Amino acid sequence: MAAATISQPPITNTPAIPTIPAIPGRNDSSDSSRSSQTITEKVKLSSPLRTSSFSKHRSSHDGHIQVDRSVSPKRWKTFLKAFKHIHDLTPKEVDDFMASYEIYNLDWANEEEMVKAFGPNYQQRVGDCLRSYYSVLNHLCSLGDVEKMYIPPLMDKKSSVLDNQLLYEESIAKDIGLRPGMKVLDLGCGRGRVAAHMTSFSGAQVTGLNIDENQIAQAREWNDHCGFSNEFVVHDQNDLPLPFADNTFDAFYEIQALSLCKDPAASFKEIYRVLKPGAKFSLLDWVSLPAYDPADPIHAGLMRRVKPLIGAVGTPTPASFEKALMGAGFSVTKSDNPSIGGLQAPLIDKVDIYFRSVRRLIHGLVRLHALPPHFKLLFDRLCLDGQAFVQMDNMRLITTTYRIIAEKPMV
Repeated sequence: MAAATISQPPITNTPAIPTIPAIPGRNDSSDSSRSSQTITEKVKLSSPLRTSSFSKHRSSHDGHIQVDRSVSPKRWKTFLKAFKHIHDLTPKEVDDFMASYEIYNLDWANEEEMVKAFGPNYQQRVGDCLRSYYSVLNHLCSLGDVEKMYIPPLMDKKSSVLDNQLLYEESIAKDIGLRPGMKVLDLGCGRGRVAAHMTSFSGAQVTGLNIDENQIAQAREWNDHCGFSNEFVVHDQNDLPLPFADNTFDAFYEIQALSLCKDPAASFKEIYRVLKPGAKFSLLDWVSLPAYDPADPIHAGLMRRVKPLIGAVGTPTPASFEKALMGAGFSVTKSDNPSIGGLQAPLIDKVDIYFRSVRRLIHGLVRLHALPPHFKLLFDRLCLDGQAFVQMDNMRLITTTYRIIAEKPMV
């Protein structure tokens, strides 16, 4: 994973440097006609809350698109904090992280294999692995432009990974109609950076849910820093029911969290329950596409390499998500891939090149005994099979940026 155009600041004063009805808008390959425009930074507002009604990607005096970076963390601060955390990992934390990858050799669809590997209480074992995985991964990702732990759709060819994230997040706010005072549920909220952007951009109040206590703690810290009233809850999405009352939220979004979902149909029914009538639902997630053939040894071999990289336990398809949503009661209004040309590969490649460059530096520093050996172990695992991910995207076998917009009908 990682980004060629991203440069990191020098480190100082740190430990040793180192089959269903037709869906409107359905497009599995997605030929987006979005034009590419250069993005320029939006001037930070004097108030921490921006309450525009989607004047959104307004043009500046020179005609360039602007995005809201007002609550984006300073990259160098994030880098140094993540570096120190990784430096101070205990041997057990490193071992637990490396062992957690065993879950990605299996699939939720094959319960027999799950039970054989982990016993009858396999869901608990998977949850434990996920906690060990994300407690380290979120810091590794924070050494680059993927602190939010997702590679976004390609919204603008000339823009960075981070700005493409911001562009897509603002499109979510528009798709689900966020306005000041609305309550929105964010499933798999990570460090709360997307939630902060949603609140800054739309004025909505976000409730974030995540399995990892470490990320929730960071989300709460950043929320306090921004002066927002968002809330963050430690909870495993596979532990149903969700800890919310009926008809609580005005909208819902998730970004690449359902790759870990055991039973999307059951989860969507729960989300339906906690949403108010008329609420809109936004999904951006990993799917296998119609071109993927599990009987093709090349396809299957690539899939075995890529699923651990992207953290996928299940193997959903656009059709399976649509069927589960409609079975829960939702009306699906859009189903497509928002990336320009339907390809995410240019951004995946940026991320992969960047982290492989960092890995070379890490190897050198470990050889010089300037960094502890676990840095090499972690980065070798992190960088494994990035180009297989690029290849599968270019072959249109999978994508991690499939979008579905749905709505809970009015009573």
